[in-house]
Amino acid sequence: MSAPAPARPAAPSYAAVLRVPHARRTFAAALAGRFSYGVAPLAVLLSVNRATGSYAVSGMVMSLFGGAAVFLMPLRASLVDRYGARRALLPMATLYAVLLCVLAALLWRPGAPAALIGAAAALAGACAPPLGSVMRALWSELVTDRHLQRRAYSLDGVAEELLFVSGPVLVGALITWAPPASGILLGALLIVGGTAAFVTSPAMTGPRTGSGTGPRAGRRTKSRRTRSGGVPGLLVPVVVAAGAGLALSGVELLVTAYAERGSYDTAFVPWVLGALSVGSALGGLANGAIDWRLSARARLARFTAGLGLMIAAAGLAPDLWTLTAAMVLTGVFIAPTLTTSYLLADETAPKGARAQAGAWVNMAVNGGNSSGALMAGALIGRLPLPLCFALAGAASLAAAAVTLVARGPGGVPAAEAGASGASAVEASGVPAVDQAGVGC
Repeated sequence: MSAPAPARPAAPSYAAVLRVPHARRTFAAALAGRFSYGVAPLAVLLSVNRATGSYAVSGMVMSLFGGAAVFLMPLRASLVDRYGARRALLPMATLYAVLLCVLAALLWRPGAPAALIGAAAALAGACAPPLGSVMRALWSELVTDRHLQRRAYSLDGVAEELLFVSGPVLVGALITWAPPASGILLGALLIVGGTAAFVTSPAMTGPRTGSGTGPRAGRRTKSRRTRSGGVPGLLVPVVVAAGAGLALSGVELLVTAYAERGSYDTAFVPWVLGALSVGSALGGLANGAIDWRLSARARLARFTAGLGLMIAAAGLAPDLWTLTAAMVLTGVFIAPTLTTSYLLADETAPKGARAQAGAWVNMAVNGGNSSGALMAGALIGRLPLPLCFALAGAASLAAAAVTLVARGPGGVPAAEAGASGASAVEASGVPAVDQAGVGC
Protein backbone atom coordinates (compact mmCIF):
# COMPACT_ATOMS: atom_id res chain seq x y z
CA MET A 1 0.00 0.00 0.00
CA SER A 2 1.51 3.30 -1.08
CA ALA A 3 2.09 6.04 1.42
CA PRO A 4 -0.32 8.96 1.25
CA ALA A 5 0.88 12.09 -0.50
CA PRO A 6 2.26 14.65 1.93
CA ALA A 7 -0.17 17.40 2.80
CA ARG A 8 0.64 20.78 1.34
CA PRO A 9 1.59 23.38 3.93
CA ALA A 10 -1.09 25.87 4.84
CA ALA A 11 -0.83 29.08 2.86
CA PRO A 12 0.29 32.08 4.94
CA SER A 13 -2.33 34.75 5.66
CA TYR A 14 -2.30 38.48 5.01
CA ALA A 15 -1.72 38.97 8.72
CA ALA A 16 1.53 37.03 8.32
CA VAL A 17 2.72 39.70 5.87
CA LEU A 18 2.25 42.43 8.48
CA ARG A 19 3.98 40.31 11.13
CA VAL A 20 7.24 40.37 9.15
CA PRO A 21 9.74 42.48 11.12
CA HIS A 22 9.38 46.21 10.36
CA ALA A 23 6.72 45.54 7.67
CA ARG A 24 3.86 47.37 9.41
CA ARG A 25 5.78 50.56 10.05
CA THR A 26 7.41 50.63 6.63
CA PHE A 27 4.21 49.85 4.73
CA ALA A 28 2.16 52.39 6.73
CA ALA A 29 4.77 55.09 6.05
CA ALA A 30 4.83 54.31 2.33
CA LEU A 31 1.02 54.43 2.18
CA ALA A 32 0.96 57.79 3.97
CA GLY A 33 3.32 59.22 1.36
CA ARG A 34 1.47 57.58 -1.53
CA PHE A 35 -1.81 59.03 -0.24
CA SER A 36 -0.50 62.34 -1.57
CA TYR A 37 -1.01 60.97 -5.09
CA GLY A 38 -4.66 60.27 -4.27
CA VAL A 39 -5.17 63.81 -2.95
CA ALA A 40 -2.98 66.23 -4.93
CA PRO A 41 -4.13 65.67 -8.56
CA LEU A 42 -7.81 66.43 -7.90
CA ALA A 43 -6.86 69.36 -5.67
CA VAL A 44 -4.68 70.77 -8.47
CA LEU A 45 -7.48 70.36 -11.03
CA LEU A 46 -10.09 72.06 -8.83
CA SER A 47 -7.67 74.83 -7.86
CA VAL A 48 -6.71 75.61 -11.45
CA ASN A 49 -10.32 75.60 -12.59
CA ARG A 50 -11.31 77.95 -9.76
CA ALA A 51 -8.34 80.30 -10.25
CA THR A 52 -8.52 80.55 -14.05
CA GLY A 53 -12.11 79.63 -14.91
CA SER A 54 -10.77 77.90 -18.01
CA TYR A 55 -11.15 74.21 -18.82
CA ALA A 56 -8.45 74.60 -21.47
CA VAL A 57 -5.92 75.85 -18.92
CA SER A 58 -7.01 73.16 -16.46
CA GLY A 59 -6.44 70.47 -19.07
CA MET A 60 -3.04 71.91 -20.01
CA VAL A 61 -1.88 72.08 -16.40
CA MET A 62 -3.04 68.55 -15.60
CA SER A 63 -1.36 67.20 -18.73
CA LEU A 64 1.93 68.81 -17.73
CA PHE A 65 1.63 67.69 -14.11
CA GLY A 66 0.61 64.10 -14.92
CA GLY A 67 2.88 63.72 -17.95
CA ALA A 68 6.01 64.80 -16.06
CA ALA A 69 5.12 62.54 -13.13
CA VAL A 70 4.43 59.47 -15.28
CA PHE A 71 6.97 59.58 -18.08
CA LEU A 72 9.93 60.60 -15.91
CA MET A 73 9.17 57.94 -13.30
CA PRO A 74 11.70 55.37 -14.66
CA LEU A 75 14.40 58.06 -14.52
CA ARG A 76 13.59 58.90 -10.90
CA ALA A 77 13.46 55.20 -10.00
CA SER A 78 16.86 54.67 -11.64
CA LEU A 79 18.27 57.29 -9.26
CA VAL A 80 16.87 55.29 -6.34
CA ASP A 81 18.43 52.09 -7.71
CA ARG A 82 21.73 53.87 -8.21
CA TYR A 83 22.08 55.86 -4.99
CA GLY A 84 19.75 54.03 -2.60
CA ALA A 85 16.34 55.00 -1.26
CA ARG A 86 17.62 56.96 1.73
CA ARG A 87 19.80 59.24 -0.37
CA ALA A 88 17.39 59.71 -3.27
CA LEU A 89 13.82 59.67 -1.98
CA LEU A 90 13.85 62.39 0.68
CA PRO A 91 15.39 65.09 -1.57
CA MET A 92 12.83 64.22 -4.27
CA ALA A 93 9.96 64.37 -1.78
CA THR A 94 11.18 67.66 -0.31
CA LEU A 95 11.54 69.31 -3.71
CA TYR A 96 8.17 67.93 -4.81
CA ALA A 97 6.52 69.31 -1.66
CA VAL A 98 8.15 72.74 -2.07
CA LEU A 99 6.93 72.95 -5.66
CA LEU A 100 3.42 71.87 -4.58
CA CYS A 101 3.47 74.73 -2.06
CA VAL A 102 4.52 77.13 -4.82
CA LEU A 103 1.68 75.84 -6.96
CA ALA A 104 -0.79 76.27 -4.08
CA ALA A 105 0.41 79.84 -3.55
CA LEU A 106 -0.10 80.63 -7.23
CA LEU A 107 -3.60 79.16 -7.17
CA TRP A 108 -4.80 80.46 -3.80
CA ARG A 109 -6.29 83.49 -5.56
CA PRO A 110 -7.06 84.17 -9.24
CA GLY A 111 -4.64 86.16 -11.34
CA ALA A 112 -1.50 84.04 -11.77
CA PRO A 113 -0.33 83.66 -15.40
CA ALA A 114 -1.27 80.32 -16.95
CA ALA A 115 2.30 79.79 -18.19
CA LEU A 116 3.67 80.15 -14.65
CA ILE A 117 1.08 77.74 -13.26
CA GLY A 118 1.91 75.20 -15.99
CA ALA A 119 5.65 75.49 -15.35
CA ALA A 120 5.22 74.96 -11.60
CA ALA A 121 2.96 71.95 -12.23
CA ALA A 122 5.42 70.37 -14.66
CA LEU A 123 8.37 70.85 -12.29
CA ALA A 124 6.39 69.40 -9.40
CA GLY A 125 5.38 66.33 -11.41
CA ALA A 126 8.97 65.81 -12.51
CA CYS A 127 10.09 65.47 -8.87
CA ALA A 128 7.36 63.11 -7.58
CA PRO A 129 9.17 60.31 -5.66
CA PRO A 130 8.40 56.74 -6.85
CA LEU A 131 7.28 55.45 -3.44
CA GLY A 132 5.08 52.71 -4.88
CA SER A 133 7.86 51.23 -7.00
CA VAL A 134 10.34 51.37 -4.11
CA MET A 135 7.88 49.77 -1.67
CA ARG A 136 7.18 46.93 -4.12
CA ALA A 137 10.91 46.39 -4.58
CA LEU A 138 11.37 46.41 -0.80
CA TRP A 139 8.72 43.70 -0.35
CA SER A 140 11.00 41.30 -2.21
CA GLU A 141 13.70 41.97 0.41
CA LEU A 142 11.45 41.94 3.48
CA VAL A 143 9.60 38.79 2.35
CA THR A 144 11.70 35.98 0.90
CA ASP A 145 8.99 33.29 0.85
CA ARG A 146 7.30 33.36 -2.57
CA HIS A 147 3.85 32.48 -1.19
CA LEU A 148 4.05 35.33 1.30
CA GLN A 149 5.56 37.72 -1.23
CA ARG A 150 2.58 37.25 -3.55
CA ARG A 151 0.27 38.14 -0.67
CA ALA A 152 2.40 41.20 0.09
CA TYR A 153 2.06 42.42 -3.50
CA SER A 154 -1.70 41.80 -3.46
CA LEU A 155 -2.07 43.66 -0.16
CA ASP A 156 -0.05 46.54 -1.60
CA GLY A 157 -2.24 46.69 -4.72
CA VAL A 158 -5.51 46.64 -2.78
CA ALA A 159 -4.28 49.32 -0.37
CA GLU A 160 -3.24 51.53 -3.29
CA GLU A 161 -6.67 51.06 -4.86
CA LEU A 162 -8.30 52.26 -1.63
CA LEU A 163 -5.99 55.29 -1.46
CA PHE A 164 -7.06 56.46 -4.91
CA VAL A 165 -10.72 55.96 -4.00
CA SER A 166 -10.57 57.73 -0.62
CA GLY A 167 -8.26 60.58 -1.73
CA PRO A 168 -10.90 62.39 -3.83
CA VAL A 169 -13.44 61.88 -1.02
CA LEU A 170 -11.08 63.61 1.42
CA VAL A 171 -10.53 66.50 -1.02
CA GLY A 172 -14.30 66.84 -1.46
CA ALA A 173 -14.73 67.12 2.30
CA LEU A 174 -11.83 69.56 2.65
CA ILE A 175 -13.05 72.05 0.04
CA THR A 176 -16.39 72.47 1.79
CA TRP A 177 -14.65 74.77 4.29
CA ALA A 178 -11.28 75.67 2.71
CA PRO A 179 -10.00 76.72 -0.74
CA PRO A 180 -9.14 73.84 -3.13
CA ALA A 181 -5.47 74.83 -2.94
CA SER A 182 -5.48 73.64 0.66
CA GLY A 183 -5.71 70.10 -0.77
CA ILE A 184 -2.41 70.73 -2.57
CA LEU A 185 -0.81 71.72 0.75
CA LEU A 186 -2.18 68.55 2.32
CA GLY A 187 -0.58 66.55 -0.49
CA ALA A 188 2.76 68.26 0.23
CA LEU A 189 2.50 67.45 3.94
CA LEU A 190 1.65 63.80 3.25
CA ILE A 191 4.53 63.24 0.84
CA VAL A 192 7.18 64.74 3.14
CA GLY A 193 5.91 63.09 6.31
CA GLY A 194 5.35 59.71 4.70
CA THR A 195 8.69 59.68 2.88
CA ALA A 196 10.61 60.75 5.98
CA ALA A 197 9.02 57.96 8.02
CA PHE A 198 9.64 55.50 5.18
CA VAL A 199 13.35 56.15 4.69
CA THR A 200 14.02 56.14 8.45
CA SER A 201 12.36 52.76 8.95
CA PRO A 202 14.71 50.04 10.28
CA ALA A 203 13.85 48.06 7.12
CA MET A 204 15.79 50.66 5.12
CA THR A 205 19.07 50.09 6.97
CA GLY A 206 21.88 49.96 4.45
CA PRO A 207 21.53 50.15 0.65
CA ARG A 208 18.05 49.08 -0.41
CA THR A 209 16.39 48.47 -3.77
CA GLY A 210 19.83 48.44 -5.30
CA SER A 211 23.05 46.50 -5.10
CA GLY A 212 25.11 49.48 -4.13
CA THR A 213 25.41 53.21 -4.21
CA GLY A 214 27.13 55.70 -6.38
CA PRO A 215 28.05 55.84 -10.06
CA ARG A 216 30.16 52.66 -10.03
CA ALA A 217 27.29 50.67 -8.60
CA GLY A 218 25.06 52.15 -11.29
CA ARG A 219 27.48 50.99 -14.01
CA ARG A 220 27.65 47.51 -12.49
CA THR A 221 23.86 47.35 -12.41
CA LYS A 222 23.69 48.42 -16.04
CA SER A 223 26.18 45.70 -16.99
CA ARG A 224 24.18 43.02 -15.18
CA ARG A 225 20.95 44.36 -16.68
CA THR A 226 22.39 43.96 -20.17
CA ARG A 227 23.56 40.39 -19.52
CA SER A 228 20.26 39.34 -17.93
CA GLY A 229 18.04 40.50 -20.73
CA GLY A 230 17.15 43.93 -19.31
CA VAL A 231 14.32 45.55 -21.24
CA PRO A 232 13.42 42.41 -23.26
CA GLY A 233 12.77 40.65 -19.96
CA LEU A 234 10.32 43.40 -19.01
CA LEU A 235 8.39 43.15 -22.28
CA VAL A 236 5.55 41.00 -20.91
CA PRO A 237 4.72 42.94 -17.72
CA VAL A 238 5.08 46.32 -19.43
CA VAL A 239 2.92 45.39 -22.43
CA VAL A 240 0.26 43.86 -20.16
CA ALA A 241 0.21 46.96 -17.95
CA ALA A 242 -0.12 49.23 -21.00
CA GLY A 243 -2.91 47.07 -22.43
CA ALA A 244 -4.79 47.06 -19.14
CA GLY A 245 -4.43 50.83 -18.78
CA LEU A 246 -5.59 51.33 -22.37
CA ALA A 247 -8.68 49.18 -21.82
CA LEU A 248 -9.66 50.56 -18.41
CA SER A 249 -9.38 54.24 -19.30
CA GLY A 250 -11.80 53.67 -22.14
CA VAL A 251 -14.25 52.00 -19.74
CA GLU A 252 -14.72 55.18 -17.71
CA LEU A 253 -15.86 57.17 -20.75
CA LEU A 254 -17.90 54.25 -22.07
CA VAL A 255 -19.85 53.91 -18.82
CA THR A 256 -20.61 57.64 -18.92
CA ALA A 257 -21.78 57.38 -22.53
CA TYR A 258 -23.89 54.32 -21.66
CA ALA A 259 -25.68 56.24 -18.89
CA GLU A 260 -26.34 59.26 -21.12
CA ARG A 261 -27.63 57.22 -24.05
CA GLY A 262 -29.85 55.16 -21.75
CA SER A 263 -31.29 58.36 -20.22
CA TYR A 264 -29.97 57.42 -16.77
CA ASP A 265 -28.98 60.09 -14.28
CA THR A 266 -25.22 60.63 -14.69
CA ALA A 267 -25.02 60.83 -10.89
CA PHE A 268 -25.09 57.01 -11.03
CA VAL A 269 -21.83 56.88 -13.03
CA PRO A 270 -19.48 57.23 -10.00
CA TRP A 271 -21.32 54.35 -8.33
CA VAL A 272 -20.89 52.15 -11.39
CA LEU A 273 -17.18 52.97 -11.51
CA GLY A 274 -17.02 52.43 -7.75
CA ALA A 275 -18.28 48.89 -8.41
CA LEU A 276 -15.19 48.45 -10.59
CA SER A 277 -12.98 49.38 -7.63
CA VAL A 278 -14.89 47.06 -5.30
CA GLY A 279 -14.38 44.18 -7.72
CA SER A 280 -10.70 45.05 -8.02
CA ALA A 281 -10.22 44.99 -4.24
CA LEU A 282 -11.99 41.63 -3.96
CA GLY A 283 -10.00 40.20 -6.86
CA GLY A 284 -6.73 41.41 -5.35
CA LEU A 285 -7.45 39.82 -2.00
CA ALA A 286 -8.51 36.55 -3.63
CA ASN A 287 -5.42 36.49 -5.85
CA GLY A 288 -3.14 36.76 -2.85
CA ALA A 289 -5.08 34.18 -0.84
CA ILE A 290 -5.19 31.44 -3.50
CA ASP A 291 -2.26 29.00 -3.49
CA TRP A 292 -1.66 29.11 -7.26
CA ARG A 293 0.04 26.19 -9.01
CA LEU A 294 0.51 28.14 -12.23
CA SER A 295 3.58 30.26 -12.93
CA ALA A 296 3.31 34.05 -12.81
CA ARG A 297 3.45 34.29 -16.62
CA ALA A 298 0.69 31.73 -17.07
CA ARG A 299 -1.49 33.48 -14.48
CA LEU A 300 -0.88 36.83 -16.11
CA ALA A 301 -2.09 35.56 -19.49
CA ARG A 302 -5.33 34.31 -17.93
CA PHE A 303 -5.98 37.42 -15.84
CA THR A 304 -5.39 39.72 -18.81
CA ALA A 305 -7.61 37.67 -21.11
CA GLY A 306 -10.35 37.58 -18.46
CA LEU A 307 -10.18 41.36 -18.12
CA GLY A 308 -10.56 41.85 -21.86
CA LEU A 309 -13.44 39.40 -22.18
CA MET A 310 -15.36 40.96 -19.29
CA ILE A 311 -14.98 44.48 -20.72
CA ALA A 312 -16.24 43.28 -24.09
CA ALA A 313 -19.17 41.45 -22.47
CA ALA A 314 -20.12 44.55 -20.42
CA GLY A 315 -21.09 46.31 -23.65
CA LEU A 316 -23.96 43.83 -24.06
CA ALA A 317 -25.57 44.75 -20.71
CA PRO A 318 -29.30 45.52 -21.23
CA ASP A 319 -29.51 48.07 -18.39
CA LEU A 320 -27.37 50.06 -15.98
CA TRP A 321 -27.82 47.60 -13.13
CA THR A 322 -26.56 44.70 -15.22
CA LEU A 323 -23.68 46.93 -16.32
CA THR A 324 -22.87 47.58 -12.65
CA ALA A 325 -22.71 43.84 -11.98
CA ALA A 326 -20.51 43.43 -15.06
CA MET A 327 -18.19 46.13 -13.70
CA VAL A 328 -17.78 44.20 -10.43
CA LEU A 329 -16.79 41.09 -12.42
CA THR A 330 -14.48 43.17 -14.62
CA GLY A 331 -12.83 44.63 -11.54
CA VAL A 332 -12.09 41.15 -10.20
CA PHE A 333 -9.38 40.87 -12.88
CA ILE A 334 -7.83 44.35 -12.47
CA ALA A 335 -5.78 44.00 -9.28
CA PRO A 336 -4.59 40.45 -10.11
CA THR A 337 -3.46 41.64 -13.56
CA LEU A 338 -1.53 44.63 -12.26
CA THR A 339 -0.19 42.88 -9.14
CA THR A 340 1.14 39.97 -11.20
CA SER A 341 2.68 42.43 -13.69
CA TYR A 342 4.60 44.12 -10.87
CA LEU A 343 5.58 40.76 -9.38
CA LEU A 344 6.86 39.47 -12.72
CA ALA A 345 8.77 42.70 -13.35
CA ASP A 346 10.42 42.38 -9.94
CA GLU A 347 11.40 38.77 -10.67
CA THR A 348 12.68 39.61 -14.13
CA ALA A 349 14.81 42.59 -13.13
CA PRO A 350 18.30 42.20 -11.66
CA LYS A 351 18.50 43.08 -7.98
CA GLY A 352 19.95 46.52 -8.62
CA ALA A 353 17.10 47.61 -10.92
CA ARG A 354 13.93 46.49 -9.15
CA ALA A 355 12.58 49.96 -8.42
CA GLN A 356 13.17 50.95 -12.04
CA ALA A 357 11.42 47.80 -13.29
CA GLY A 358 8.34 48.60 -11.20
CA ALA A 359 8.44 52.19 -12.45
CA TRP A 360 8.33 51.01 -16.08
CA VAL A 361 5.20 48.99 -15.30
CA ASN A 362 3.66 51.98 -13.53
CA MET A 363 4.49 54.25 -16.45
CA ALA A 364 2.95 51.75 -18.87
CA VAL A 365 -0.32 51.65 -16.90
CA ASN A 366 -0.61 55.43 -16.79
CA GLY A 367 0.56 55.90 -20.37
CA GLY A 368 -2.03 53.40 -21.57
CA ASN A 369 -4.63 55.14 -19.43
CA SER A 370 -3.99 58.49 -21.10
CA SER A 371 -3.98 57.03 -24.61
CA GLY A 372 -7.11 54.97 -23.99
CA ALA A 373 -9.13 58.02 -22.94
CA LEU A 374 -8.19 59.81 -26.15
CA MET A 375 -9.05 56.82 -28.34
CA ALA A 376 -12.34 56.11 -26.58
CA GLY A 377 -13.35 59.76 -26.87
CA ALA A 378 -12.68 59.65 -30.61
CA LEU A 379 -14.66 56.41 -31.14
CA ILE A 380 -17.74 57.18 -29.03
CA GLY A 381 -20.34 58.70 -31.32
CA ARG A 382 -18.82 57.16 -34.42
CA LEU A 383 -19.35 53.49 -33.52
CA PRO A 384 -22.05 51.57 -31.62
CA LEU A 385 -21.31 51.40 -27.88
CA PRO A 386 -21.13 47.58 -27.75
CA LEU A 387 -18.43 47.71 -30.44
CA CYS A 388 -16.56 50.40 -28.46
CA PHE A 389 -16.63 48.14 -25.39
CA ALA A 390 -15.37 45.26 -27.53
CA LEU A 391 -12.50 47.36 -28.89
CA ALA A 392 -11.52 48.41 -25.35
CA GLY A 393 -11.50 44.76 -24.32
CA ALA A 394 -9.44 43.91 -27.41
CA ALA A 395 -6.55 46.00 -26.04
CA SER A 396 -6.37 43.72 -23.01
CA LEU A 397 -6.79 40.58 -25.15
CA ALA A 398 -3.92 41.70 -27.38
CA ALA A 399 -1.74 42.09 -24.29
CA ALA A 400 -2.74 38.57 -23.24
CA ALA A 401 -1.60 37.29 -26.63
CA VAL A 402 1.81 38.88 -26.05
CA THR A 403 2.22 36.88 -22.82
CA LEU A 404 1.62 33.68 -24.80
CA VAL A 405 4.08 34.36 -27.63
CA ALA A 406 6.80 36.25 -25.75
CA ARG A 407 9.81 34.16 -24.88
CA GLY A 408 10.33 33.17 -21.28
CA PRO A 409 13.43 31.83 -19.54
CA GLY A 410 15.85 30.00 -21.76
CA GLY A 411 14.12 31.16 -24.93
CA VAL A 412 11.06 28.98 -24.29
CA PRO A 413 7.69 30.53 -25.18
CA ALA A 414 6.08 31.87 -22.02
CA ALA A 415 3.04 29.59 -22.27
CA GLU A 416 5.25 26.50 -22.55
CA ALA A 417 7.47 27.69 -19.70
CA GLY A 418 4.45 28.12 -17.46
CA ALA A 419 3.01 24.73 -18.38
CA SER A 420 6.26 22.83 -17.99
CA GLY A 421 7.02 24.58 -14.70
CA ALA A 422 3.62 23.66 -13.32
CA SER A 423 3.93 20.05 -14.47
CA ALA A 424 7.35 19.62 -12.93
CA VAL A 425 6.22 20.99 -9.60
CA GLU A 426 3.09 18.90 -9.56
CA ALA A 427 5.31 15.85 -10.03
CA SER A 428 7.42 16.85 -7.06
CA GLY A 429 4.48 17.78 -4.85
CA VAL A 430 5.74 21.35 -4.33
CA PRO A 431 3.49 24.26 -5.31
CA ALA A 432 4.60 26.17 -8.39
CA VAL A 433 4.80 29.76 -7.28
CA ASP A 434 6.20 32.40 -9.62
CA GLN A 435 8.75 30.01 -11.09
CA ALA A 436 8.91 31.48 -14.57
CA GLY A 437 10.28 34.85 -13.63
CA VAL A 438 13.09 33.65 -11.36
CA GLY A 439 16.50 34.17 -12.85
CA CYS A 440 15.28 36.07 -15.92
